[in-house]
Amino acid sequence: MSSSDTKITEAELKNDLGPHRVYSTSPSSPSRMPAFASVLAVIAILYFGKEVLLPLAIAVLLTFALAPISSRLRKLGLPRIPAVIVTVVIAFLVLVLFGLVVAGHVAEVAQNLPAYQGNIIAKIRSLQESGTDSGIVRRLTSVVESVGRELSNAEERPVAPGTGSRPREPVLVEIFAPSRPIETLTSLIGPLLGPIASLGLIIVVVVFMLLEREELRDRFIRLVGYGDLHRTTEAIQEAGSRVGRYLLMQLVVNCAYGVPLAFGLWAVGIPNPALWGMLAIVLRFVPYIGPVIATVLPLFLAFAVDPGWSLVLWVGAIFLVLELTSNNVIEPWLYGSRTGLSPLAIIVAAIFWAWLWGPVGLVLSTPLTVCLAVLGRYVPQFEFLEVVFGSDPVLDPKERLYQRLLAGDPDEATDYAEEFLEEDYLEDYYGKVAIPALLLAEKDRRRGVLTAEQMEQLFGTAITLVSNLAEIAQEEEEEEEEEEEEEEEKDSAGRPSTAPKEGNGDENELPDGRGKTVFCIGGRGPLDDASAAMLAQVLQVQGAEVVAARHSDIPNRRAMSLVPKQSNAIVVCFLNEDSARHASILIRRFKRIYPAMRVGAVLWVEDQEERLPPALREADFVATTLTSAAREALADAPPSSVAPARKIRTRRSSNKTGIAAARSEL
Repeated sequence: MSSSDTKITEAELKNDLGPHRVYSTSPSSPSRMPAFASVLAVIAILYFGKEVLLPLAIAVLLTFALAPISSRLRKLGLPRIPAVIVTVVIAFLVLVLFGLVVAGHVAEVAQNLPAYQGNIIAKIRSLQESGTDSGIVRRLTSVVESVGRELSNAEERPVAPGTGSRPREPVLVEIFAPSRPIETLTSLIGPLLGPIASLGLIIVVVVFMLLEREELRDRFIRLVGYGDLHRTTEAIQEAGSRVGRYLLMQLVVNCAYGVPLAFGLWAVGIPNPALWGMLAIVLRFVPYIGPVIATVLPLFLAFAVDPGWSLVLWVGAIFLVLELTSNNVIEPWLYGSRTGLSPLAIIVAAIFWAWLWGPVGLVLSTPLTVCLAVLGRYVPQFEFLEVVFGSDPVLDPKERLYQRLLAGDPDEATDYAEEFLEEDYLEDYYGKVAIPALLLAEKDRRRGVLTAEQMEQLFGTAITLVSNLAEIAQEEEEEEEEEEEEEEEKDSAGRPSTAPKEGNGDENELPDGRGKTVFCIGGRGPLDDASAAMLAQVLQVQGAEVVAARHSDIPNRRAMSLVPKQSNAIVVCFLNEDSARHASILIRRFKRIYPAMRVGAVLWVEDQEERLPPALREADFVATTLTSAAREALADAPPSSVAPARKIRTRRSSNKTGIAAARSEL
């Protein structure tokens, strides 16, 4: 396939099926081993250099998040340095205040936990007493008690046999010297030096990155993409916009979850409700695991605070309502929270980054994986990253359908078709997906990679798919009839008629097929038969009576008896564009047997644009797309005159010519 054909295909897919990336693998693609070795080297560097790289990664992500705020302040007239300083100071003050408030509430909860010990013990005993002797709670309790007894007995055993009792061990006494305050202060501040130093490093790096953002961008372009400025600029812009949009929208979603949670917990009487709302805001940045932790902690506190069970049920109801609202209302409304990553990729990335960098890596997993997916989109050597992590389909709809047809799986093919038909019509699905999938099969057949058994399996799966879509075709036919009846009523009342159905213009509107009969047949193989069955179903949607036959019925003249006598048109379908000569023979045969019927051919093509079909003198019409074929089959045009039969001249032999001359002389 040439580069121009690739561009045309991508443009058509964007127009017809929405924007998404088209993946193609050339036969002469380079080896993946250098890229794989590079990935292993990068993983090793990330693992062993996490002490330095982790603060830098946090600083880069904070730069992505704070860059829009700094740019907005500069647009308001503030100089660059004051704008950056104000942005960083406000951001880190908010983070510090957030941390101090959370730490204060955590200390308060820790002090109050011993007061809830009685409620916890009472509830555990009530659960134990409510169960039967064979209950799970009782059996678990007995197992725990037996293990505890064994451990206590092991500790009480004497060290050597024959001794009456175990000798007492000396008690260690630690003497504190209050006269050394410097050492005491050092022991208290020492563990905090590391986090404080990392925080200071992050602040400094963020400030300099915001100040020299444009310079860093230019240096990055010069380093990795000077030969293709367009592609590198798109990669940087997409990475920045996707990461910044994710962080901002995730923050908005988490706040829309945490603030109502805090008010709800305060209303039902949970202690320190602000703590649980703030923890929910932070923990929900951790994919999948964070929301579970944010839910378990308040539930456990409700279990400990209330002697009964009503508070636990109220807290569970609050979380249920908030989850349903957030997942079904807030997140779809804030559509920008999408990251372009598949759910499985998010889980795998969370495990990977948690293994590399611990809990902080778990929080940073999604933004970092977004950057890797963008790298795979724009760097050919790392295209596998987008294939692995991206959420866009890696196969076109026609390729996906062809794969399902090859696998003999009509059920999954039907599921994909029903998803497509939720927004489009059957005519669009067959014209944009199903017929192109059969054209891919025809290419493989011409290359000799499809056996006769595989083609029959393809035909059987395609026919099953068509029959599975019969219900949808019936619904579309009923809708067509209702719309036509409404138009007739409005025309009789003198009111303007309704507009044509959405998605089709006047030039693509198919004519009414009621009262017409069409005969569809495949030209040369099972794949042609499948295309004829799809065209037949589209004609049935228009209200026509359709009879479909297979190409194998032609040699034994069975097809001639299958053609209804009242047929208006006969359509012969071919997936091979080089079948014009064979099509001419079949059309001539049908025209001589049924001179009162319109006979035409459909030579399917890959693109959906109308293009000049090959000239067939005997055909009443020649179509290249499903829409044009259906329109011609249902047209009211009269059939063309039958071409006269050619006289077959036989050359006489020389012996017969000599005998005739001798007789004439006599």
